[in-house]
Amino acid sequence: MKMSDQSINLAIVVAEFNYDITYLMLQRAIAHAKFLGANVKVVFKVPGSYDMAIAVKELLKRDDIDAVVTLGAVIKGETKHDEIVATQTARKILDLSVEYGKPVTLGIIGHGVTHEQAVERIEEYSTRAVEAAIKLARRLRELRKIQTLNEEMVVIE
Repeated sequence: MKMSDQSINLAIVVAEFNYDITYLMLQRAIAHAKFLGANVKVVFKVPGSYDMAIAVKELLKRDDIDAVVTLGAVIKGETKHDEIVATQTARKILDLSVEYGKPVTLGIIGHGVTHEQAVERIEEYSTRAVEAAIKLARRLRELRKIQTLNEEMVVIE
């Protein structure tokens, strides 16, 4: 990953539900952001993944936040409640990302996973969500610097 002139400021929204999993995700996400040279400015805890959208929206309004990472674990139960939670959460945070023009990455494990499967995905989901937020924020920053696109192809990476 290329370093930019300016580091990326992240906010992390993490669900307290299934906190035995999300606490570990949070620790890995913070460490990975630091490793990649980004600043974690805010960690915002919400009761559950479904509750993330309002926190994400408030963080996206801030000029000092370049991207938001969401972390959660939606474990399969006896009903299809996990499908509703995961689907609606993903849809709304994607809508907010587009509305505010800032990355909001999906580090939410589930739907349809068991507790054991979620534990196996802690590292992957948390680090990938951080990497995606940093890459996309940097690339958007570069794209926004370009005033006019000429006839040459521009590759932003």
